[in-house]
Amino acid sequence: MRRAESRQLTFAFADSPSGGKDVQDADESAGRMHLLLQATVKEATDSAARTAGINQLLEQVAEIPNLARALLHVARNKGAPGVDGQRVNEIVDSASEIIPKLRRALLSGSYQPGDIRRVWIPKPGGGQRGLGIPNVVDRIVQQAVLQVLEPIFEPTFHDSSHGFRPGRGAPTAIAEAKQYLAAGYAITVDIDLSKFFDRVHHQRLLNRLAQHVKDGRLLKLIHRMLKAKVVLPDGTRVATEEGAPQGGPLSPLLSNVVLDELDWELARRGLRFVRYADDFSVFVRSKRAGHRVMQSVRRFIEGRLRLAVNETKSSVCQPYALTFLGFHLSKGSDGNVTITISTRTKKRMDIRIRELTPRTWGQSLVACFESVNRYLRGWIGYFRLCTEEGVYDLRKFDAHIRRRIRAIILRQKKRPRHIFRHLTRRGVPRKMASGTAYSRTGIWNRSNRPGIQRAYPNAWFAEWLLSLCAQWHALQPLSPRVSEQRMLFS
Repeated sequence: MRRAESRQLTFAFADSPSGGKDVQDADESAGRMHLLLQATVKEATDSAARTAGINQLLEQVAEIPNLARALLHVARNKGAPGVDGQRVNEIVDSASEIIPKLRRALLSGSYQPGDIRRVWIPKPGGGQRGLGIPNVVDRIVQQAVLQVLEPIFEPTFHDSSHGFRPGRGAPTAIAEAKQYLAAGYAITVDIDLSKFFDRVHHQRLLNRLAQHVKDGRLLKLIHRMLKAKVVLPDGTRVATEEGAPQGGPLSPLLSNVVLDELDWELARRGLRFVRYADDFSVFVRSKRAGHRVMQSVRRFIEGRLRLAVNETKSSVCQPYALTFLGFHLSKGSDGNVTITISTRTKKRMDIRIRELTPRTWGQSLVACFESVNRYLRGWIGYFRLCTEEGVYDLRKFDAHIRRRIRAIILRQKKRPRHIFRHLTRRGVPRKMASGTAYSRTGIWNRSNRPGIQRAYPNAWFAEWLLSLCAQWHALQPLSPRVSEQRMLFS
């Protein structure tokens, strides 16, 4: 992407070293070692920073150890370059020059956030979501601000808020929702905020921040970040009058600050709720109460918070039928709350499996397994929260992936006689191999025939392919009795 001119303070970057990869790795290691050395000074400077008090928070943001930790965090997340085209590794290589210069710019007030590059990504339910990608230097500053503000605001947030908070996440949100359903609050009021990140009112957000942040210079810096112009894919530069760009390190905290007012209003009314970012559900005992809560909460959101409610995605659900964070919570036949995979998640998973295992895969099977395993490992790490009732869907996904890889094998062998020879070499009887190789049906039908299943049984896949079902069992916590039995033989 062509680098665009910006109002941002110009930083000098060293030219990329010539030569092979070893030289680049050595330079990058030197940059990281410098950052790690600077970050370790944090403990020695923390006491001095704390004495500055809430009126001098900008000094804490601009501390060299704080900026070094921020850059290390941004480097771990990697990410695409912003409008200026600078990449993370370029910043890391020049860390010894960048950080002091950035510190001086912050303290003198000469730092100006650069423009934000807008990219569009497809939404699971259709349409597109706009993400804002700040320049790497701006991401460092946002992360440095986050590291100072998060300890201030974290104790003030409500316990039912779980998104983008230390020690919290989807597991804690699902656990709380399960607790409410088990207690008999079977009706859920699901309220979806329409384009939340695009409609955050700047002045209201700054007023909320000012309740705990007394350093006007830091508030002015955040205001500049909110007002940074957005560069659209066609190059158009658009001014920002409202909204908090979704994509920077600071935006999750700002969203929690905005919606914290909603959390405490719901708590004041005595309502039970669970919120994860802008996705939240209120739990009540009857549909009549659900419709009453829906109307009153909508009035508060639109009137007080100046946000919009998406009417098409907001509803009062049937008893024990909650879809939340990709899961479906319901009541089993034994009266316990079950957690399974939602219908939307299943559809998204099917699409992703097709993308990872295309029929026309032109690389080796090893590369295919590596790609699939990488995705499945992260996927089951999140959806391990399913209860036993959700294992059925995991078995179906496992079987579907195996069949698609068998189809890839058949497609790569191309001609029927090549398929026949390959199957017989793998110990398949000639008649069974012939029934698969010379069948007049398509590849997908033949991928489920006895010949290919005999050549590539489930046991063969167990050596190469990660099994979602097996991983789910491995990730489940042991019962106390099983733990005691294992301890006896350890």
